[in-house]
Amino acid sequence: MKIVIAIIKPFKLTEVRDALSGLGLEGLTITEVKGHGRQRGHTEIYRGAEYSVSFIPKLRVEVVVPAERVDAVVSAITASARTGHIGDGKIFVHDIDRAVRIRTGETDHDAL
Repeated sequence: MKIVIAIIKPFKLTEVRDALSGLGLEGLTITEVKGHGRQRGHTEIYRGAEYSVSFIPKLRVEVVVPAERVDAVVSAITASARTGHIGDGKIFVHDIDRAVRIRTGETDHDAL
């Protein structure tokens, strides 16, 4: 099993969720996060004053999938989250050693 973690622009959430649903994935976790990459934030103008925004709001999307489905999930997220502009985000893939559904006690693939 693998966990796919995607950092995306907030307005792309519906498209990403729809793409993952299209693959038959039933669950995901969303967290509001802030950060920056190469762009190191940006400047904005508010009431005539310019100020620097160091950390840009993003969403962290996490989904646990069987290892054989990782490439399809990464492709779906990439296609649905891409705008072609700086700050589109990143995708990380990690191993999951064990999963347990608390309600039933099911483990690993059955817990997904």
